[in-house]
Amino acid sequence: MHILNPSMLFAPPNTKEKQCHDTSFLPCQVTNIPSEFIWPEHEKPCLTPPKLQVPPIDLKAFLSGDPKAISNACSQVNDACKKHGFFLVVNHGVDKKLLAQAHKLVDDFFCMQLCEKQKAQRKVGEHCGYANSFIGRFSSKLPWKETLSFRYSDDKSCRTVEDYFVNVMGEDFRQFGSVYQDYCEAMSNLSLGIMELLGMSLGVDKEYFRHFFEANDSVMRLNYYPPCKNPDLALGTGPHCDPTSLTILHQDQVEGLQVLVDGIWHSIVPKEDAFVVNIGDTFMALSNGIFKSCLHRAVVNDTIVRKSLAFFLCPNEEKIVTPPKELINKENPMIYPNFTWPSLLEFTQKHYRADERTLDAFSRWLQEKQLN
Repeated sequence: MHILNPSMLFAPPNTKEKQCHDTSFLPCQVTNIPSEFIWPEHEKPCLTPPKLQVPPIDLKAFLSGDPKAISNACSQVNDACKKHGFFLVVNHGVDKKLLAQAHKLVDDFFCMQLCEKQKAQRKVGEHCGYANSFIGRFSSKLPWKETLSFRYSDDKSCRTVEDYFVNVMGEDFRQFGSVYQDYCEAMSNLSLGIMELLGMSLGVDKEYFRHFFEANDSVMRLNYYPPCKNPDLALGTGPHCDPTSLTILHQDQVEGLQVLVDGIWHSIVPKEDAFVVNIGDTFMALSNGIFKSCLHRAVVNDTIVRKSLAFFLCPNEEKIVTPPKELINKENPMIYPNFTWPSLLEFTQKHYRADERTLDAFSRWLQEKQLN
C-alpha cells in the first residue's frame, strides 16, 4: 500500500491566521489524492445538499421553569430526536471568550510541526491522543483530517485535561490545557441541562438522566479538516453514528456537517451562537430506542480549513446502561441488553468500525461474549 506522508494533511489555517510549517507538503499541491482516501461511488460526498431544518432550543427559557417554554422545547426535541436525533441549543450560557479561545488553540496545535504533535500521538487500540489518517487500524476509506482527543473527568478534585497536556506535551502547555479544562467543564454543565430536557421529552423525571451523567467520564475532540483538491472524492469523516451518549458540537463558520435523513444527505448550517447536539448510540439504548442515533459525516472543501470542537458525553464507567422503567412495558420491551460504556468503547475501538448498525452488532457481540 502506498503510504502518504502525514505532512500532506497539513494545511494553512483560514485567512489572516498564522501559517503552518512544512509548506512543501500542503494539500493544495496534491492534485491527485491517494486511493486510500477515495470513497466508493455510493458513499461519495454530496457537495450541494439540502439544508436540514433543526429546531433551535432556547435552553435558558427551558431551565427558567416557564411552563410554555418547557412544553415547546420538549415537543421540538421529541420530534427531532425520534426522526434524526439532531437539534440546536441557543442561549446556552457558554462564555463567548472561552469559545473563541478554544477555537484559536485548535489552530495553534494543528499548525505545529508534526514531530511536536506526535508527542501526543494516539497509541493503537486507544481512543485518546493525536491522530491523522495513518494512525489507526484502517487502510481504506481514510478520513481527510487530523484530530486530538483527550479524556475529561467530572471529578472536581482533579484537573484531568490540564494534567493531560502538561504530562504529554510539557509545562509550556499548561495554559493550553487550562482553557480546554474550562471548556470541558462548561460542556459537562451544559450537557446536564440538556439531559433534563431529554428526560422530560421522554416523559421521565427531569432529574433521572441528569443524575445518571453526574460524575461523567467523557471525551473531548478537536477536529481539523484541511482543504482537499478532490472534495468530491474524499470525506473528512465517514458515515457513522456516535457510540457515545450525547455529542455537543461547535462548528466554525465553514459548512461541512451532513446528516442522513430519509435516505438523503442534508447539511447542518453552522450558527456561531449555537451548539449542534445529537443523540449517540448509548443514549439511544438508554431511551429504549425511542430517540435515534443518526448517521452523519463531514465533507471537506478545496479552499479553506474547517474546524470543530466536539464534546462526547459518556457515563461513568461503573454506570449500567439500561432504560428507566417508565420506558419499558409489554408493548415496548427492552431492545438492547444492559451494558457499561467501557464495553461499547472496547467494541468500537478493537472490533468494529462505527456505522449505523453499531448498537445491533454490539448487542450480538455482547450476548455471544456472555455465553462463552
